[in-house]
Amino acid sequence: MRIGVKLVFLERICGKLFISLASRQAQTVEYAGVMKYYVVQVKSNSEEKYIELFEAVNYSKKIKLYFPRREINERKEGRTTKKILPVFPGYVFVEFGENENISDFQRIFTEISGFCRFLRSNSDVTEVKGKDLDVMIHFAKKTGPIAGVSKVYFNEQNRIVVKEGPLMGFEGLIIKTDKRKGRAKIKLDFYNKPFTIDLAFEVISFAKIN
Repeated sequence: MRIGVKLVFLERICGKLFISLASRQAQTVEYAGVMKYYVVQVKSNSEEKYIELFEAVNYSKKIKLYFPRREINERKEGRTTKKILPVFPGYVFVEFGENENISDFQRIFTEISGFCRFLRSNSDVTEVKGKDLDVMIHFAKKTGPIAGVSKVYFNEQNRIVVKEGPLMGFEGLIIKTDKRKGRAKIKLDFYNKPFTIDLAFEVISFAKIN
């Protein structure tokens, strides 16, 4: 009987994980469609200014720039303040329409103040694809422009369970949680470079779970 219960439990867990992964892939396809995405590295703390300058000279309305950010609560001297921080410091994402070609606009990007380089390099401008695209779409389109606070609870094994918010689909990437600060540290990988960021969460009561 116990074995049967455990099997049912595992089937439910695996089913939820499969649905979560399938949902993320479907959402990536939905958001990306026929659009193409590239990455521009700019000087730190000049991301918004760079976008502003680009939009002033951009004559193609099919090109959009994204700078994903996240909301974090910071406690200091007993007071909580809200801070808005970048998800990818120093990086701006470029969205091109189906008939647009980045080579036609490459000079414009390079001449704007704050430009550093394209990824992977100026001589090898690489389209964002695969897992990198999944991560980019999640923060730039799905939760953007600012990733807010996720609603979570902790199960009987004290493991975090995400009900809604930016942490959805990233449960397996959480490496640390801080209930007092309401933060979850997740480990991401972008262009084969691992990094960690904190995302905010709010613990909901069991009465709100179902």
